[in-house]
Amino acid sequence: MKSQSGFTLIELMAALTLLALLLSASLPLADLARRRAQESELRHSLRQIRDAIDAYRQAVTDKKITVSPEQSGYPPSLASLVEGVVDSSDPNGGKLYFLRRLPADPMCERCEGQNPAESWDTRSYDSSVEAFSAGRDVYDIRSKSGGKGINGIPYQQW
Repeated sequence: MKSQSGFTLIELMAALTLLALLLSASLPLADLARRRAQESELRHSLRQIRDAIDAYRQAVTDKKITVSPEQSGYPPSLASLVEGVVDSSDPNGGKLYFLRRLPADPMCERCEGQNPAESWDTRSYDSSVEAFSAGRDVYDIRSKSGGKGINGIPYQQW
């Protein structure tokens, strides 16, 4: 008689059951890690754009950017932060740039393939605190996503 080696059907079923159990426990953790990464990217993008808006306003205060008296001194659009504006203190007519590129909202599901500037809700300096509405300039931004963060706070309030 030859001795045969290998696994029995019961051993294979037990191994597959343990493997399925381990996979089912790790999938929610993988989803949580993905959401944390997206939320971290959202925080970074919001901070980066808001810092650029503040730098633009500071350049207006420092008289590096010329604005008319009826303008608020905030950028007219998010695109102007990337495209640059003429530096009035530079005799050669150079430009001031505030962002290398405009990041897209990582939490906006319906914004895939859109221009990154269209993925954000913008608030004008003229709008009230309660009414987050666009206008002649960009005073603040927020996510267009209607979802909530892991911390329970809606993304639009970040």
